[in-house]
Amino acid sequence: MDRRESLKTLIIGGAGSGLLMSCRLENGEEVKELTDIKENKLDYGRTEPEAERDGKLLSEDFYSEEEMATILVLADIIIPGDGEYPAASKTGVGEFIEFITKDLPEHKIPMRGGLRWLKTESNKRFNQNFTDLSKENQLAIVDDIAYPSEVKPELSQGAVFFNRIRNLVTTGYFTSKEGIEYLGYVGNKPNVWDGVPQDVLDKHGLAYDEKMLKQSIKPEERNDIETWENYEV
Repeated sequence: MDRRESLKTLIIGGAGSGLLMSCRLENGEEVKELTDIKENKLDYGRTEPEAERDGKLLSEDFYSEEEMATILVLADIIIPGDGEYPAASKTGVGEFIEFITKDLPEHKIPMRGGLRWLKTESNKRFNQNFTDLSKENQLAIVDDIAYPSEVKPELSQGAVFFNRIRNLVTTGYFTSKEGIEYLGYVGNKPNVWDGVPQDVLDKHGLAYDEKMLKQSIKPEERNDIETWENYEV
């Protein structure tokens, strides 16, 4: 099972429910740059104070361009594209993490500190910033902090950071339009209801009005839209 299939199984199976930490903003338009999201009209229900707060958060930038570039590289390492579905960076994960970090300020210090740790570690090993490394060298660092049970004590700070950003990336991806399609999630769908079963009605000494039964509960017409024009009161 590859990394993508493992993630899919984790989310569908419920073991990854802790990763789904927040709702995602959806505006129906592709966001090409972090600042683009500021200009988009939000299409979800909000009270006036909530809308004002969201507008304030969206008008501010927390991450620098360098930090966001690092986040996007890590996002694509965690969830790379596979041809059928895009890599995480192409689904608005960067914008999601930017917003969530401002919406839940407890992420601010750990995320900024973790990105600084990654930059320091990258320069210590290869004398380059993380985004400038070859894919091989990027993975060399990530592999050392991605598996908590195998992390060396001196890299524990990096492991804590990577666990946080992995949670944020998977949450952002699997609450995006593309991620939901990848999971095959269709949401709640109405089932068929033909009224209370007769044995239950009999048990409680109840019965439907015969006129209503003839006009309203007809399985063969369940997909028709009732106009009530012929209903006799």
